[in-house]
Amino acid sequence: MKIVDEKSLEFLMHGFDTVQCAYFLEPAGKERIDFDWLTRERENIKQRKDKEPKHISLGAWDFLLHPFGSSSGYPIVISNEDFRIEMGEFNFPSFFVTFRSQGLWKESAFLLHQKFLKWAEYMGYAFKEKESLSRVDFCFDYHLPEIDFNEDYFVSRSSKDSQYRDNGRIETFRIGKGDIILRVYDKVSEIKQKSEKVWFYLLWGRDCDVWRIEWQIRKPVLRQFGIRTFENLKERQGDLLRYLAGEHDTLRIPNEDKNRSRWVLHPLWIDLQERVRQIESLGVSRVIGQPGVLQERMVRIGISVYGYLKRVAAIRCTQRREELIKFDEAMEALKDQMLIIHDPLNWRIDVQKRIDAIRCGEW
Repeated sequence: MKIVDEKSLEFLMHGFDTVQCAYFLEPAGKERIDFDWLTRERENIKQRKDKEPKHISLGAWDFLLHPFGSSSGYPIVISNEDFRIEMGEFNFPSFFVTFRSQGLWKESAFLLHQKFLKWAEYMGYAFKEKESLSRVDFCFDYHLPEIDFNEDYFVSRSSKDSQYRDNGRIETFRIGKGDIILRVYDKVSEIKQKSEKVWFYLLWGRDCDVWRIEWQIRKPVLRQFGIRTFENLKERQGDLLRYLAGEHDTLRIPNEDKNRSRWVLHPLWIDLQERVRQIESLGVSRVIGQPGVLQERMVRIGISVYGYLKRVAAIRCTQRREELIKFDEAMEALKDQMLIIHDPLNWRIDVQKRIDAIRCGEW
């Protein structure tokens, strides 16, 4: 099997794809979540034939209220594009939050953490204890026109491994189980067959031959590296990733040496380890520089605005009691609203401030 060189692979981006965290919050005033009302609404959904989640508003945020509680014992489950929130009046911890993929790529895990805390504060809750991270998924995406390795090329401290094929073509390598799982897989195929997260094509700038290297890390390993809070994660994720990509799992080129750990590293893993060495926090600015950062930010803003545009369309349809309106009509409605609030003087001042901030390094 011919081994590709480093010039044949292209690093695209890295980040978190799933983060789960328990929050120990308690009511801090008269305002609080009305769990009795949520329970009644949940039961009403269960009585309907379609059992589709119901749109609700809590603290100026829109959510879908789901008809059933969670498998971990939380009676109320709500979700939106950024979060899946499991909660209960008498549960401890009181909230269990899954930071969803689209929110994490649109903003960041650390910003979403602050966003959730602001929402919880608005709803009348305050910290009883610090948050507790229970799962973090790290991922690195590469453009790989050709896959020149198989499961025998992986050297791991995990004893379990498997691979998955579709029509004879390998699509996923899975190494390990439990607290550390490594998956190397065809992300484009996964999008087409399962997740439908086509907005990744915009972030990558392509829609084919993208493979993802992804570690799913659970609480026991996070604790071994002193990672409990988001602050810990920001400080120590580099140490954890260096262990994962340098000691726990590697991709190597087999030879006659019986000691697999002496096999030469595959070019893909050489590049991956270099990316990891550059990480202090999972921000693309350390890897691809200002032009790439600004372009990626434009894409993420586009994804965010597109989500709001759907909401504009839904509001306009509801107001006028019309059928679904087209994309162009929603754009016009949003433009009309922007023209109402537009202030030319403030526009010039605020845009110039942002230009100055970018030029000073605040990408």
